[in-house]
Amino acid sequence: MALPTTLARRGLAAAAAQRSSLTLGMIPADGIGREVIPAAERVLAAAVPSSVNLKFLHLDAGFELFQRTGVALPDATVAALQSGKLDGAMFGSVSSPSHKVEGYSSPIVALRKKMGLYANVRPVNRPASQGKKPIDLVIVRENTECLYIKKEEIETGADGLKTAYALRKISEDASRKIARVAFELALKRAATGSRPPKVTSVHKSNVLSVTDGLFRESVISVQKENPAYAGVKLEEQLVDSMVYRLFREPEYFDVVVAPNLYGDIISDGAAALVGSLGVVASANVGDTFCIGEPVHGSAPDIAGKGIANPVASIRSAALLLEHLGWTDEARRMHTAVDAVLARGEAGDRSLLTPDLGGTGKTDDVTDAVIRSL
Repeated sequence: MALPTTLARRGLAAAAAQRSSLTLGMIPADGIGREVIPAAERVLAAAVPSSVNLKFLHLDAGFELFQRTGVALPDATVAALQSGKLDGAMFGSVSSPSHKVEGYSSPIVALRKKMGLYANVRPVNRPASQGKKPIDLVIVRENTECLYIKKEEIETGADGLKTAYALRKISEDASRKIARVAFELALKRAATGSRPPKVTSVHKSNVLSVTDGLFRESVISVQKENPAYAGVKLEEQLVDSMVYRLFREPEYFDVVVAPNLYGDIISDGAAALVGSLGVVASANVGDTFCIGEPVHGSAPDIAGKGIANPVASIRSAALLLEHLGWTDEARRMHTAVDAVLARGEAGDRSLLTPDLGGTGKTDDVTDAVIRSL
């Protein structure tokens, strides 16, 4: 699935000119990230031609690193990503705690801001099988704003009771950027598919008329100002009705665009439609860099057991390759994963990890994907 950004266009040109080398940063971070990122690395090494000088630079980040060193995102990691020496990167998962930890902030949230990765693109796919309709949609999530700016405060009243506040940021600039990504992606998908392009804008402007109102108006204005987008059908869904319809009619949607928090929630929910978070990929996209990232979390309950599903990580690596112009290699990876999953669903449960009802190990699935290349 080609990702329609400035980076993708630059990447195609760069890849055409420099197909003799490829250097990727690999950030396993926490939990099962240390299992699925090495799996993706193995598949990348098998998919990229042996004539290519493929290099991996292993970098540190994560809550577990913070617990050991007091630093969740080392300056050295950021410097390596910003050095211009890496073509792209992969990020595994992070074990951010659900309670406040003094001095800690999520490294992936910080990286999205530091690297200007304003779009999180999450394809959600399921082929038609066993009477089920196919699902083929993409959720485009704004990646740098909303409540994720992490500006919160708490007050204690005269009665001793506490009240917490969070500041929400929605800017016209970020909203317009993400809208352009959504419209471009809808056109790209229509050019290679069989249905007309459609973008669904998700918001709650009937209640949050200022912030979500600005997001809504920005998406509308981007279409009005760009004649190329006139043929894209633009629809709107309030976020609560979006969740309902997504589960009732997932096949209805094409490209969905949403502010950060809504996009995070609906894309994780959409994973249930295709079996597991363990199969859903994403790419954090900016104008000059891209980081592939499996949608799932660090899964501490299964970390170290060798049963983590590597599919989301492998698919994220394929998205990264496609972004950088390595389209044939990316297509081979996607096809190999689909073939392995199809065999697993057909009865070979050793090709499915436990999250999909199988008995397979991380290495079993990875080996099967490599054989299918």
